[in-house]
Amino acid sequence: MDTHSELFRMSCQDLNKKRIQGENFVLVDTLTDEHFKSVHIPGARNACVFEVAFLKNVGEIVPGKEDAIIVYGSSAKSMDSLTAMEKLIRAGYRNVSVLEGGLASWRENDYPLEGTHIEMSATPEAGVRLENGTFRVDTGQSVVEWTGRNPNKKHHGTIPLMKGEMTVGEEGIAGSFELDMTGIKNIDLEGDEWQPVLLSHLMSDDFFFVKMFPKAFFNINSMAPIDASSLSTPNYEVAGDLELRGHVGEICFPATITPMPGIGMTIEAHFDIDRTLWKAIYGSARFFEHLGMHLVFDLISIQMRLALIKAGK
Repeated sequence: MDTHSELFRMSCQDLNKKRIQGENFVLVDTLTDEHFKSVHIPGARNACVFEVAFLKNVGEIVPGKEDAIIVYGSSAKSMDSLTAMEKLIRAGYRNVSVLEGGLASWRENDYPLEGTHIEMSATPEAGVRLENGTFRVDTGQSVVEWTGRNPNKKHHGTIPLMKGEMTVGEEGIAGSFELDMTGIKNIDLEGDEWQPVLLSHLMSDDFFFVKMFPKAFFNINSMAPIDASSLSTPNYEVAGDLELRGHVGEICFPATITPMPGIGMTIEAHFDIDRTLWKAIYGSARFFEHLGMHLVFDLISIQMRLALIKAGK
């Protein structure tokens, strides 16, 4: 499809000329409905390429597959319009062009715009900016999941997050979080007679020694932005101390932070920890020989999604 991407490009000057001369074509804005209402090229119709119903929506605004269609997106960097063109050509449309440079180029050439916020930039800022303030964990909307494995199977479940707070300021980011190890749950064996056996074993001194250490703690030491990151990739590197079974060890992991201006943020992260560093050595071949069916892999996978609400909201 790259061939089509090269052959069917149209300049802003040519599009403006077609508009002025009243030529017959359908101009399709491929961005979201919200963005379209904020700013678009006069005369454009909206069919968001990110929607599953994209082709159906185009079919409702374009009478026939021989009709001339010009699609545009955000900028030369964004793949929205090229993706739309490829979908349309695969669907049998025969006269599809892409506006070169998209809305950003149209704006740079001082051509007219319409919408409720035409001053809105066509190209979003790179990176993530976090608001200063104190943010508290919404425990009802947050989840910490674990996965453990052996050679034959894996088990997964959750650990309740009791409370947590994070502060963003000029001096950096700090935070502390508290987990209830007595509330550890297993999901994959739900309804199975072996589920209580597994949970009892996890709570025993072989693993998390919950009777002696009912809580786990994580304290953030630093959070640094990751260069050239995006909203859909990890954008911060987190380093902190994890206290588990009475032992403290440092962990580092990438996290994806999504700000909600004026409200708070979400933090998504996936990483592994080596349980033996916190003296949970049961079934580890690094510490025992001839384990047979009792072999358990050292790494535990953690997946967490934290919802943090700005204090006062």
